[in-house]
Amino acid sequence: MQFIPLFKVRDMRAAIQHYTEVLDFGMTWPDDTPDSPVVDLGHEVMEFQITTHESERLFGSVVNVFVDDVDSLFAKYKSRGLDTNKPGSPVHQGPTDQTWGRREFYVTDADGNTLRFCQSI
Repeated sequence: MQFIPLFKVRDMRAAIQHYTEVLDFGMTWPDDTPDSPVVDLGHEVMEFQITTHESERLFGSVVNVFVDDVDSLFAKYKSRGLDTNKPGSPVHQGPTDQTWGRREFYVTDADGNTLRFCQSI
């Protein structure tokens, strides 16, 4: 069984730029373009889709992404321009040790979709 999340986005070009230039995802379907209503993105064994369909009913989604080294990944994304200015949310500003035994940081796109990068402590 495989789960492929679908994130709703308002601006496909901005979303593609965020996921491919700041984060490590790439477009995986050869026919996808910034004008496509649905775009497939992937990185190593992860994949998800973004869509502009039903944009009038947008709401955020959350996906937990388990990685080996959240600190190095956060530093890399920050060097690429990751926006960490999320007042009141330390976990958006840098990796944080959580009481449930994980070190995490969150990346939320302009449409409210959040990738929670997690590493077991």
